Amino acid sequence: MPTYLNTSLIILHQLPETPETLWLRLLGRGGTRSRAIDELEALSPSHPFKSASLKLLYNLSRNLQALPKRTQEERKFIMRLAPLYEQDREKAIQQGEAIGLQQGEANLVLRQLKRRFGELPPHITETIQKLSVEKLEDLGEALLYFETQADLINWLNRSTDF
Repeated sequence: MPTYLNTSLIILHQLPETPETLWLRLLGRGGTRSRAIDELEALSPSHPFKSASLKLLYNLSRNLQALPKRTQEERKFIMRLAPLYEQDREKAIQQGEAIGLQQGEANLVLRQLKRRFGELPPHITETIQKLSVEKLEDLGEALLYFETQADLINWLNRSTDF
């Protein structure tokens, strides 16, 4: 190739097996791809690369499924990715449910506090929105005994790093 095209060839099966080359190796074939999928599977569930890669690979497998004829290797690839994607999807659903529950609890407690004390200062509202579901439940019970906003602030000081 002429130098002005600045083109390089990458031989996927010769890439070093490092995290930096994982995505390219996932696009390889045979043992290269299989080892890369093993490596992806071994990443922690919270690793941001894992979820993003699984989504892209799932799209690739859906495109392969749409082909009228698939090779044996392509069928194995599709079958190998299906359970990994399902696990990632279940984790995302559970996280979404947990976030929704926490936000719902925070909104309920904030509405109750607003009804009792009127508008709260923004820094108190932000602190309450960051509380865990368990702390929000405790606050929901404790607020029944609050007589002033100072009681709320004291409770927050005791329960958080407010």
